[in-house]
Amino acid sequence: MGDFADIAFIGGGNMARSLIGARLRAGADPATLHVAEPDAGTRARLAADFGVSVSARGVDAVTTADLVVLAVKPQVLRDVCLELAGALAARRPLVVSIAAGIRSEAIDGWLGGAFPIVRCMPNTPALIGAGASALHANARVDADARAAAEALLASAGRTAWIDDESLMDVVTALSGSGPAYFFLLIEALEDAAVAEGLPRETARMLAVQTALGAARMASEDGEAPARLRERVTSPGGTTQAALDAFARGGLRALVADAVAAATARGRELSARFGADAP
Repeated sequence: MGDFADIAFIGGGNMARSLIGARLRAGADPATLHVAEPDAGTRARLAADFGVSVSARGVDAVTTADLVVLAVKPQVLRDVCLELAGALAARRPLVVSIAAGIRSEAIDGWLGGAFPIVRCMPNTPALIGAGASALHANARVDADARAAAEALLASAGRTAWIDDESLMDVVTALSGSGPAYFFLLIEALEDAAVAEGLPRETARMLAVQTALGAARMASEDGEAPARLRERVTSPGGTTQAALDAFARGGLRALVADAVAAATARGRELSARFGADAP
C-alpha cells in the first residue's frame, strides 16, 4: 500500500482478524502489521495465526503506523482515542474507524483535531473475503489516503464510498447488520421445511445453497432483483403461492421496519457515545 504499508489495529476481534487475513492474502509482510489487544489469549492467537506483532497497549502498536484501524466497540472508542492522542499527535496518520454510529468529527476531537479520518462499516462476510463495506472520508483525507483505505477494505470484499456521513447509519442497518437478517431467513426456511417433513440436515443444506445461489445470481446476472424474481415466478405456480403468503404477512413493511430500527439505533449510539467530543 505504498506509503501506508505500516498498519496498526486497535482491537483484535473478528473484524480486525478478517482485515489482517485479507492483507496477508494480498501479499502484505506480517512485520508491517501491529495489533493492540488487551486480552492475552487473543493476542497469543493473533501472533500464532498471522505472525503479526502484538501488544497490550494501543500506544505501543501505533509507534510507526501510517494507518491506524480503530476496531473497537463504540462504547469504548472515546477512551481508546484519548489514550492514543498523545502518541499520534506529531504524525497524524490516517485513521480508519469501524465503530458503528460514532461520527468522524467526534473521533477527530478525541484524538486532538486535524486528523484524516475514514469511517467504514464492513460486515462479517469479510471473514471469508466476501464482505461489503461502505466508506466515508472527512475533508482531510487526500487521494493517497483514500486509496489506502479502499485497498484495505477491498482486500476483504466489495466497497462503496458514501459522501453524506449521516447515511452511514443506513449502511450499518443494511449491510453491517444485514448478514443476520439472511441467517434468520435461512433458519426460518430450514425450520419450515423440517415442519413439512424434511430431515434437518437436508433442509439446512438446501436452504443455505439456495441462498448462496440466489445471491450469486443477483451479483453476476446484472438484472434488478425484481426482474430475477419475476423470471422464477410462474403465474399460479408454487413460487407465486409462497410470494402471495409473504405479501399477506407484510414482508416488505416488516423489512422496512427492521432497517429503520437498526438505523435509529446507530443514531442513538452516536448521540450516547459521541456527544461529549471536544
